[in-house]
Amino acid sequence: MPAPIPLIDRRRRREPPREDEAKKAIELVKEALPLFRLGSPIRRPDGVDVPVLYLDFAIDRMHLNPETGTPLPKGFPGHFERFECPDIKDISKILDELRVIDACEFREPEDCWIVPLAWKGFIVLHARVSRNGEELVPDYALTDEVRRHGL
Repeated sequence: MPAPIPLIDRRRRREPPREDEAKKAIELVKEALPLFRLGSPIRRPDGVDVPVLYLDFAIDRMHLNPETGTPLPKGFPGHFERFECPDIKDISKILDELRVIDACEFREPEDCWIVPLAWKGFIVLHARVSRNGEELVPDYALTDEVRRHGL
């Protein structure tokens, strides 16, 4: 009989995240931001999401107000009864207006930093960065959705 596979014990004490790692994560997102691009809008039953891509991987989705073509705050996907999907050319200027917030959050279950990006007064996007602050972590489920729909 094979030996049992050990389970990760989430209760074991690990080293807490360090400030220098957080700063590296923020700087990494600032360096990568010029390389972000918008994917094709994804129409939902009551709104529109636009995937933000780095290389061929999705970083996160931005909720859009389809009436104005502007981002909605993270956490408010919008609820619109009738709307047209905006043209990507009309909303591409949003990427130029994004800025990286100079602080981040650590998410222990994912073991990564969450670096918020803002447009005007709203946080509209989160970029995940590895614990050591050296790699962007894609949103794999969204990447699969984007690839599945050929967006």
